[in-house]
Amino acid sequence: MPVIRIFSLLAILVLTGCATPSGHSNPKDPLEGFNRGVYRFNDTLDRAVLKPVAQGYTNVTPKPVQNMVHNFFSNLDDVVVTFNDLLQFKFAQAASDGTRVIINSTFGVFGLINVANRLEKHNEDFGQTLGYWGVSSGPYVVLPILGPSNVRDGIGLYADTYPGPISNLDDVALRNQLYIAKGIELRASLLDTEKVVDDTMLDRYSFIRDAYMMRRQSLVYDGDPPREKYDDEDDGAP
Repeated sequence: MPVIRIFSLLAILVLTGCATPSGHSNPKDPLEGFNRGVYRFNDTLDRAVLKPVAQGYTNVTPKPVQNMVHNFFSNLDDVVVTFNDLLQFKFAQAASDGTRVIINSTFGVFGLINVANRLEKHNEDFGQTLGYWGVSSGPYVVLPILGPSNVRDGIGLYADTYPGPISNLDDVALRNQLYIAKGIELRASLLDTEKVVDDTMLDRYSFIRDAYMMRRQSLVYDGDPPREKYDDEDDGAP
């Protein structure tokens, strides 16, 4: 079973069997005590293994090769994106994303070259699909190794393995190697972004949590999320 499935199921089991209030006031993060523990584990593992590997990858791999690796996995992700386009009845977007897959997989040599770069690349997954149809995100949860998530997105990670090309490979060794390579490529792509988090004076855990929840909310509503109403607002105000 792919690692992503194991940790998605772990998140669900934790939420249903070990959900004890931590005493913190954020209603969207009732498992904060547990989440901070997993966050510390992930951070320790990242500093000891994942980040050095990603840095080594960027240091020894020529930029053109890095771009091809990124394009390859991005093209595989477009298969999942197209699948979720269809589930959300976004047929024009599905046609565009599906065309990207076909063009890049053929003329782009298995996706190594982004030949279809004039076609807009979209970001859709099953977590967003559930949100599109009104499913609540549920509590925030930090997954081992995989990081920030919530109940809905944890289920979405599992569901997205079914149309995912990598998870459907019969060669277990090759499948695992591709998962590892994809993880390294993803971690390397975050090296520059994490500098923003490291430079902030805020609590790093809270910063990542709030940024994740805001981004996911924006993605579900295609960049135009509804305005949140606060408790101190007058219900009768226009």
